[in-house]
Amino acid sequence: MKKYLSILKISFQQEFAYRLNFVMWRIRNIIQILVFFFLWNSVYESDSVSHFGYTKEKIIAYVFLLIFVRAIVLSSRSVDVAGHVANGDLSNYLLKPVSYFKYWITRDVGSKILNVLFSSLEIGVLYLIFKPDIYIQQNILYILLFFLSLIIAGFIYFNIIMLTNSVPFWVPEVAWGAQFLVTIIAVEFLSGAFFPLDVLPNAFLNFLKLTPFPYLIFIPIKTYLGAENLQITTMNLALGLVWVIILWKLKHKVWRRGLKVYEAVGR
Repeated sequence: MKKYLSILKISFQQEFAYRLNFVMWRIRNIIQILVFFFLWNSVYESDSVSHFGYTKEKIIAYVFLLIFVRAIVLSSRSVDVAGHVANGDLSNYLLKPVSYFKYWITRDVGSKILNVLFSSLEIGVLYLIFKPDIYIQQNILYILLFFLSLIIAGFIYFNIIMLTNSVPFWVPEVAWGAQFLVTIIAVEFLSGAFFPLDVLPNAFLNFLKLTPFPYLIFIPIKTYLGAENLQITTMNLALGLVWVIILWKLKHKVWRRGLKVYEAVGR
């Protein structure tokens, strides 16, 4: 445990060592949220209007929750692993007396803690500036399920990222291309980070729920909003947990095969 606490401390230090990257990540998130806020605020110009099952209070809550949920789920240091595999730096980590995956989970936790602190500040500032009417969940059970869904989402994202990081074992030159394709196009678009997935046709939404992506952003926010009854909410969390198990096992299997062909190019 002590060595992982040391890793956590180092992770904090490295976050501040690359301050520009951290600041640009935060600015990107704020700009994205502002675009969503003004878009949905104009769509729900009247407080009495309801679209796609959302009132104005709930859609504004969705927008603000995006800042918080993205900070917990999508902030990650393990995205660097693909580059390490491609250039041979992975060898340095395999020689460390720690579990490789636990090492990166710890690094991710450090990144998430820092991002949550800043996202909470950003939410407070934006709320004071715009003072919108926003939905506040008062049912403690849904709040607890919301935080449980965030833990599930965090593990799903970690497994997806580590699976993506395995691509350079076989094709080193596409390390960052694979990251961009998965994290920017697939994950963010299909997870509800750009818009509530309710706006999609029901058939397509039901199909998406068979994939891990909605359980990253959309399902946690819907859980907080209490948009579905307790039975459906619990079923959604159970499906998310199933994806954690599937992706965790698949990740280990793929990495074992990848390590067999790893050539430590550049070392």
